Amino acid sequence: MPAVRGALRRAAPALGLFAAARLTGMLAVALWAWHLGKNPLTLLGHSWDSRWYTGIAAHGYGQTTLTYGDGTIQSDLAFFPLYPGLVRAVTTVLPVSGSAAGLLVSWAGAAAAAWAIYLIGERLYGRPTAVVLVLLWGLLPHSVVLTMAYTEPVLTAFAAWSLYAVLSGRWLWAGTLAALAGLARPNGIAVAAAVCAAATYELWKRRGRMPWRIWAGAALAPLGWAGFVLWVGAREGDPLGGYFAVQAGWTSRFDFGVGSLRFVHELLRGPENLPFPMVLMIVAASLVLFALLALDRPPLPLLVYTGVLMLITVGGSGYFESKARFLLPAFPLLLPLAHALTKARPRAAIVVTAALAGLSLCYGTYLVTMAPVPV
Repeated sequence: MPAVRGALRRAAPALGLFAAARLTGMLAVALWAWHLGKNPLTLLGHSWDSRWYTGIAAHGYGQTTLTYGDGTIQSDLAFFPLYPGLVRAVTTVLPVSGSAAGLLVSWAGAAAAAWAIYLIGERLYGRPTAVVLVLLWGLLPHSVVLTMAYTEPVLTAFAAWSLYAVLSGRWLWAGTLAALAGLARPNGIAVAAAVCAAATYELWKRRGRMPWRIWAGAALAPLGWAGFVLWVGAREGDPLGGYFAVQAGWTSRFDFGVGSLRFVHELLRGPENLPFPMVLMIVAASLVLFALLALDRPPLPLLVYTGVLMLITVGGSGYFESKARFLLPAFPLLLPLAHALTKARPRAAIVVTAALAGLSLCYGTYLVTMAPVPV
């Protein structure tokens, strides 16, 4: 299709820079892993949550649980099904291991996400800002996750394309992609919230007269997330509360930020592992960027999507060290910075970009090869 080829051709410089950033990050991880006597592909494809996903892909749900002395049970039912389903599909078609399939799925998801992020940036601010936006997303301190067997690249891909569909008036695509995003991760509900908010605004603008495609898109959007949550609940004997009970076994619950504040209080009282203060700074910077984004008055779906992601991340308890990863799909946070860099003096823009690249390489390599806590 000419339109698709044209969009890909316009995005090519941004995609090239993104690929260069992530390939350089992977090379840094590989070199340091080999220096430590470790296998870089194992670190990237079979660490922490990746093991749970590949286990689900290979054996299905209900096969893996961890039981602790205090009676806490961690179940694989906490993990959403889209990513392991894609891994299973790849291993069915290609003669590769689950870990290798997970990496292929994540890399494809990251590339698809970068393309959609470019198109959104181009639509709002033009090509220069779009290119910088994609590059910044690839140079975040924790962007190494985009090259690991994790779900964030897949979620971001479906989320970004759904948001682009909303902005361009393709409501059936928006709802379908939002439903798939809801099957990727718990915070995929942010995409459905964005689509529904945009549909509600259209209803208000049109004084109640709205094409059926908008209604259908809004109805489709939450089906993926709600369907899996209800399925887990039914399997656990409590359709409405079963999934949240499973998440509680992972100390993951929404407590309006009380757990996060307690952790920050403990963090400030004494030294901790490097990931903890780094995550605290990333979350704090994200709050500032969200305020700047709101002041810039972006399209409603982008604001709602980012706001829900921020609310879930800041207001949820659980693994504090993973909060930076949870914010990776919140790419609209980078819009104000990307636009500002295109207006800045070239020397200043180069210095900022080089500093981010150095931080991303060093911190990403540390996270994968040396960090004692989950990514």
